[in-house]
Amino acid sequence: MEEERILDKEFWNKRYEMNHIGWDIGYPSTPIKTYIDQLTNKNIDILIPGAGNAHEAHYLLEQGFKSITILDIAPLVVEKNKELFKNNPEVKVIEGDFWEFEGQFDLIFEQTFFCTLPLSFRPKYFKKIAELLKEKGRLCGVLFNVHFESGPPFGGDIEEYRAMIPLQLFNIDKLEECYNSIKPRSGNEVWLNLQKV
Repeated sequence: MEEERILDKEFWNKRYEMNHIGWDIGYPSTPIKTYIDQLTNKNIDILIPGAGNAHEAHYLLEQGFKSITILDIAPLVVEKNKELFKNNPEVKVIEGDFWEFEGQFDLIFEQTFFCTLPLSFRPKYFKKIAELLKEKGRLCGVLFNVHFESGPPFGGDIEEYRAMIPLQLFNIDKLEECYNSIKPRSGNEVWLNLQKV
């Protein structure tokens, strides 16, 4: 089945082997960096699912955060990250499937993971995020504000996202066009900030 192929580790490992990673800008995106810069509690438990090259984790570490977990399904990028972070006990690098992963976090960052999921998986995504968040925990990050003919990436728009966020699980603090996207992505990104009810 096509959806299962998109979600499997061989598919994503091949993307990294071939360097077909057009979503990777080589540094943390400005909206996420700006959000990190205003956080004062450096001891919160942070998860980055589908972390890829984990630019956000590097930045969090530089800013003094103490508990960062990065999760990815692709063995190639996981091994690379294990090597990069081997002297940083603040960063846990985990190879695993998001849907089977367990843990409790104060903050989950969304950066080019949601857009890898086929549309039928999106409602399950928010349910799983709620399971991984502590009480009053937050999901923050960037979604596409553009549609694509085929994927991944799979796009969307603000009204579509608003309709699929389960309000029995989350309060929507922000769901709006990013004001600080990098120039090539200007107008094509949505800032998401949800708090678990």
